[in-house]
Amino acid sequence: MSKVAIYLNFQGNTAEAFNFYKSVFGTEFSTPIMRMKDLPPNPDMPKLSESDLNSVMHVALPIIGGTELMGTDMLESMGHKLVIGNNTTISLQLDTKEEADKLYKSLAEDGTDKEPMRDEFWGYWGCCLDKFGIRWMFNVMNQ
Repeated sequence: MSKVAIYLNFQGNTAEAFNFYKSVFGTEFSTPIMRMKDLPPNPDMPKLSESDLNSVMHVALPIIGGTELMGTDMLESMGHKLVIGNNTTISLQLDTKEEADKLYKSLAEDGTDKEPMRDEFWGYWGCCLDKFGIRWMFNVMNQ
């Protein structure tokens, strides 16, 4: 079943923020904190420092009304710079690649900062900034 999540980007303090949100909402992580060092090996990925390897790759926490907060640390070593505007993303968790492709095509039209839909180790993924400056992420998880 498709659902929507709010995806938050941090500059090195995702774990601290999510442990705070966990205490505020009194819920448990639905996806444990995954660190960069937990990623499967990828020869195309640059070598990360020890500090970057301990950064948060992904975490998810249910809050209220079926909404989930998700988050990651942005890595300056990979050219990521946190600024207001790229710290929040609407994440659409969809059921099919076709649905993801359709929504991506529509929202990416006349947009910028596009990451085309593609297969990743967790599923089918893409991201774009729409023509109004809203960041959208699309995921179809592997079954």
